[in-house]
Amino acid sequence: MKLSNVLEGIVKTDLDTEIVDVCFDSRRVKPGSLFVAITGFKTDGHLYIGSAIEKGAAAILAERDTDCGDVPVFVVDNARKALAQASSNFFGKPEQSLKMIGVTGTNGKTTTTTLIKQVLESKGHKCGLIGTNANMIGDVEVPTERTTPESRDFYELLGRMRDEGCEYVIMEVSSHSLELDRVYGIRFAAAVFTNLSRDHLDFHGDMDTYFAAKAKLFDRCDKAIINVDDAYGVKLAALTQCDTITYSTKDDTATLEAKNILLKPDRVRFEAVMTAAIARVNLGIPGQFSVYNALAAIGACMATGLSLSESAMALANAHGVKGRAEVVAIPEDAGYTVLIDYAHSPDSMENILKTVRGFAQGRIISLFGAGGDRDKTKRPIMGGIGAAFSDICVITSDNPRSEEPMQIIADVAAGAMGKKGKINIVCDRREAIAYALSIAKPQDVVVLMGKGHETYQEIATGKIHLDEREEIAAYFCNK
Repeated sequence: MKLSNVLEGIVKTDLDTEIVDVCFDSRRVKPGSLFVAITGFKTDGHLYIGSAIEKGAAAILAERDTDCGDVPVFVVDNARKALAQASSNFFGKPEQSLKMIGVTGTNGKTTTTTLIKQVLESKGHKCGLIGTNANMIGDVEVPTERTTPESRDFYELLGRMRDEGCEYVIMEVSSHSLELDRVYGIRFAAAVFTNLSRDHLDFHGDMDTYFAAKAKLFDRCDKAIINVDDAYGVKLAALTQCDTITYSTKDDTATLEAKNILLKPDRVRFEAVMTAAIARVNLGIPGQFSVYNALAAIGACMATGLSLSESAMALANAHGVKGRAEVVAIPEDAGYTVLIDYAHSPDSMENILKTVRGFAQGRIISLFGAGGDRDKTKRPIMGGIGAAFSDICVITSDNPRSEEPMQIIADVAAGAMGKKGKINIVCDRREAIAYALSIAKPQDVVVLMGKGHETYQEIATGKIHLDEREEIAAYFCNK
């Protein structure tokens, strides 16, 4: 593609240099690339302009002028926005051929996006999915590194989805991606707000800033679907200017409300009620949070034109997501239940533990830790919730990253002291899993929290393989 076409809408140029790729990482530059120098968390892309030129960069986009010899440099006010625009241009503006549905919030994004995809696909629509667990083009999985890819990779993925016949793209939209312009240039047909609780404050600083980042999504959507049982959802609904569907389990003024809720160990049942319609919902995922996820999915699908009854009926055949209230198969004679859940914030921990308390006939044994190089203030809160809602807590390592694992554990354990649950500290997560299983008795429920779908652990030296399902299987094999 000609440079003038890649830079359309960013800067004007008559240069017809052939551009073979758009890069924001100098290590990915090849001869003929446009290199965009963005400022990251740990380094500044401007420091790598020389390296990009050595590897054959044909042009540079930057936020400050730099002497690059014969290589043209184009200065812009915001390199991240320019990267998104250039990427959209380079991959043929794929967003214009797709109907985009975005889901944001602290909890429930992965399950909600998956449910929306399953409902729309049941009605014959081919869908793409972008999220924490995986990126999907129809039924084909595409590896993912983060919840929302950097804009260059994001637009390339949208291009693949367009080329392979997708009509809809349902995606998790993280607060980071909104703040860092990874989805800049996208107009969403529908946007969902699930909830907002304490998380990512290492990046945003405080809850008001966190909320403001999430709210950006609703300035760029045609229809909004908002949970008004959440205080921030009420605030957002008052600010949103587009057509809005509100949903609730207790507010009769909401557009969409769940009535006569029945929580079972393996599913939820309720009636979805609107002013002129009612539909029975049966979703095979347990927990009160599943009611909210179902309402969010119904609202989003109705925003695409499906009826309440069509959306509700399709959910009967929907299934859960790996690592979200996932029941792990173990020998029947063990007599207890093992769940894996991605809960890694205070609110999500409380949700899953309350769900388990609703059906557990024996004790709740919870295993959890906290991530390193992330918000430290939530660690004692997580410890307190784990100990308050469990009979036995096994506090262990999560993803310590560059931090000392025992220091993180100490921070977590400090909040657990004096609460109901008995506290056990086992630093090595493999050993901790084996310990939790070894102390379980018939009718107990063991809840492993924090890793969910992840099959690795991030330590100071990098990622190491750790799949909790394999650890559980190995325990019973060696027993």
